[in-house]
Amino acid sequence: MKLGLGKIAEMDSTAQTEPYTSLAFLKAFWPILIGLLVLYAPTYYALTQTLWIKEDGFHGPMVLIGVAFLFWQKRSVFLARLEHTHAIIGGFILGFGLLIYIIGRSQDILILEIGSQIPILLGSMLITLGTRSILALWFPLFFLLFMIPLPGFIVDVLTTPLKEQISAIATGSLYSLGYPIARNGVVLTIGSYQLLVADACSGLHSMFSLSAMGLLYLYLLHYPSKLKNTILIACILPIAFIANVIRVIILVLVTYHFGDEAGQGFLHGFAGIILFAAALALLFTLDGLLDLVIKEKQ
Repeated sequence: MKLGLGKIAEMDSTAQTEPYTSLAFLKAFWPILIGLLVLYAPTYYALTQTLWIKEDGFHGPMVLIGVAFLFWQKRSVFLARLEHTHAIIGGFILGFGLLIYIIGRSQDILILEIGSQIPILLGSMLITLGTRSILALWFPLFFLLFMIPLPGFIVDVLTTPLKEQISAIATGSLYSLGYPIARNGVVLTIGSYQLLVADACSGLHSMFSLSAMGLLYLYLLHYPSKLKNTILIACILPIAFIANVIRVIILVLVTYHFGDEAGQGFLHGFAGIILFAAALALLFTLDGLLDLVIKEKQ
């Protein structure tokens, strides 16, 4: 009897400490991996031809790479000893996710098609790995939310006031510097040029993108100071707003000094890169300043 207990304990210990290998992972989870590939390979391919090549969806590939990296970081979770699996609850969540996927795929509703990844992964993990896997991998699952396009009604409600505020600040800033600029709503007149502040310049999608990258940045760094984390999170949206003001000012100045073709051509697309770089630079600068101020409190 004692020998039997010893054997069981030895087997459990081996199961808990078994080294992670890619072959073992593929052997254990190949049906799930193939299923995910069949479901979402067509989705990702379609995104590379549509949403991901547009300015309001360019962050999608970065989010996907970030999720893959986070899962890889926690890869040992997938070979841990199974405890407290929930086949019934997990099956229900998985079925719900598959239903959402079918509706989204058949009706071409990206919000549902992409969003279905979360319940499908969550249900599969509850069935195969148990509740501990959810606790260990909660952030990658949460981070998948940033792959889902913003609902149209949210874009419609927030875009116009954001454009008006950005237009007003950009006009006031350039006027104070002596430029002959005036504003009528979201139409800016500078010299002989008129510029319409488009929806892409509202900053809504860049706020969404920067929020994703900012949260990933904070998660990876694991700052011990709750105060520092709170301040950085609270400043992500204002930083994105300021970066969009900088972008509009740059486009107005380029148009005024180099003509409409320069403002609406290559430099218009390049301004989007400047926007993201400026936002990240502001975030890193704030991070460094906070580190100086609250370093002793960490």
